[in-house]
Amino acid sequence: MPLEVVERAVARVDLDAVRRNCARLRSLVPAGGKLCAVVKADGYGHGALPCARAALRGGAEWLAVAAAGEAADLRAQGLEGRILVMGALTTEEIGVAVEARADVVAWSERFVAELEPFAASAVQPVGVHVKLDTGMGRLGTKDPSEARAVVDAVAQSERLELTGVLTHFATADERGDDHFPAQLAAFERFVADVKASHPGVIAHAANSAATLREPAAHFDMVRCGVAIYGLDPFGGDPADSQLEPALSLESYVAEVKRFEPGDSAGYGRRWRAERPTWVGVLPIGYGDGVRRALTNNAEVLVGGRRYPLVGTVSMDNVTIDLGPETDVRPRQPAVLIGRQGDETILCEEVAERLQTINYEVTCGLLPRVWRDHRGG
Repeated sequence: MPLEVVERAVARVDLDAVRRNCARLRSLVPAGGKLCAVVKADGYGHGALPCARAALRGGAEWLAVAAAGEAADLRAQGLEGRILVMGALTTEEIGVAVEARADVVAWSERFVAELEPFAASAVQPVGVHVKLDTGMGRLGTKDPSEARAVVDAVAQSERLELTGVLTHFATADERGDDHFPAQLAAFERFVADVKASHPGVIAHAANSAATLREPAAHFDMVRCGVAIYGLDPFGGDPADSQLEPALSLESYVAEVKRFEPGDSAGYGRRWRAERPTWVGVLPIGYGDGVRRALTNNAEVLVGGRRYPLVGTVSMDNVTIDLGPETDVRPRQPAVLIGRQGDETILCEEVAERLQTINYEVTCGLLPRVWRDHRGG
C-alpha cells in the first residue's frame, strides 16, 4: 500500500475545536456576560478570518484585534459584528479603524479630541473603551482621575459612544501571586465609579488565564485569546482546563539515510552519530517557523513514535535520528506539533523546550506554512 503523502509544511487547524473552546469559555461567564474572542496576529497564527467565524459560532459576541489594519481586513472579507481595536493608533490608523466600523481604546483627552473629526463623518457613532492601567505598565493611564475625565469627554461627545472600560492583567497566569488581586481591586473601584453615572458601560478585564482562574474578574465581558485556540494559558496541559488544541504542525520524511559513527547532520556538525543509525530528513525549518533553538532539543512523531530531532535546524530542513533499525520510509507523514497514533506533542512541550510561551510558537509559524482549515 502506498504511503500517505502530506505537504512539506502544513498547519492543520480544527475549527470545530475553536468553536468548542469558545463554547466552553462562554459557559464560564455569568448570564448576560459576553465573550470577546481575540483574533489578533492572524488568530495567533491559526488564521484570523476562519477562527473568527468559528468563535462567533461558538458563542463569542465580540472580536478583538491589535491593529486597525486587522479590523479592516476582517471587514473586507465580509465579517460583521462588533470588533474592538485594542492597540495604539496613529492618526492614519484612526481613519482606518473608523472606516472599518471598529471600536477603539482611549486613555487621554488628547486622543478623544483627535478622534472627533473622524467620528463626525462616520456612518455611525464610534464606540470608545477607556483604559485604566492598573499594573500592566503598558497602554492606558495609571491615574483613575484622568481615566474618569476621558470617560466624561467621550460621554459628552455627540459622535462618540462610551461603550466600555477596560484594563489588562499582567500576572493572571501566575496562580497565587499578589499583583493580580491588587489589579482586580483597583479596577473594581474604577468600574463602580464609572457605572454609578454610566450603568450601561461594558467593563472587561479578563484574559484567558483570568477567565479560567477567577470569576470575580469576569465583569460584563471576558477577552480570551490563547484559550480559544486550545492553548493552556498556564503553560500546562490544555485538557486540565477542558480545552482542545486546534493546531497541528506537519511535514513528511523526504529522505532516509544510513549514518555510521562520526557522520554528522546539519550546519556546524552539532550532532554526530555515536553508533550506526538511520537519519530522516524533513523539508521544514526555521523558514517555516521551526525555531533554530530546537537544535538537538525536540522530538518528532513518525509512525506514531517519537524520534529526537538531531543536528542544526536549518531554514528548510531538519533531521531526526530513527535508530539502528527502522521501518520509516520516505513520504511518511511527520508531526512536529499534534497527535499521531497514541502519541501527542503539545505546543506547550515545544514552548517549554524553547523557554517561551505556547502562543509565541504558533504566532511564529510563517506564511510558507500552508493553513489547512477544517470544520467550523
